[in-house]
Amino acid sequence: MADSDRPASPTPEEREKLDAEAKKKEQEEQSKLPYKWSQNIGDLDLTAPIPANIKGRDLDVKITKTSLKAGIKGQEPIIDGTLPHSIVMDESAWTLETTKSGKELNIHLDKSNKQEWWPHVVTNAPKIDTAKITPENSKLSDLDGETRGMVEKMMYDQRQKEMGKPTSEEDKKMEMLKKFQAQHPEMDFSNAKMG
Repeated sequence: MADSDRPASPTPEEREKLDAEAKKKEQEEQSKLPYKWSQNIGDLDLTAPIPANIKGRDLDVKITKTSLKAGIKGQEPIIDGTLPHSIVMDESAWTLETTKSGKELNIHLDKSNKQEWWPHVVTNAPKIDTAKITPENSKLSDLDGETRGMVEKMMYDQRQKEMGKPTSEEDKKMEMLKKFQAQHPEMDFSNAKMG
């Protein structure tokens, strides 16, 4: 098959360049936000710098199951919008911490769905590409054994599919067949019929 017959898909170098450009744009958008945020698969943390003279009672923070509003009373809110997914109210909270350069508002949101990456904290903020999240950023070690195994398997299968390789289930079947063949060298599998 001649090269010209193939549909023009980006080369790995082009894809890398596109990814890098998308990541740069994403980082620029995120850096313009008046807060920083990070997440792992089960929860999300947001921090925003606050002037040193501000006390907890000067802040206006409202966390509901589906929305978040936070800021200094009488000023434009730092964040105000609808959450992309619901949260567990009892496990979500905010604190005001003293830092070297002043103070910092910390907001912790506990996700209702522990299997889902959020593209943004509130729906009116720029999105990140959740497909590019790698398990290192998400602290897979924070997950309990069963969930972690499931997430790792999903990620492994996803990567295998992208590379056109067998998934973990198919791998296991091949492994078992190889083992069986090795244990029974007297059997000829070349024209074995199932059934």
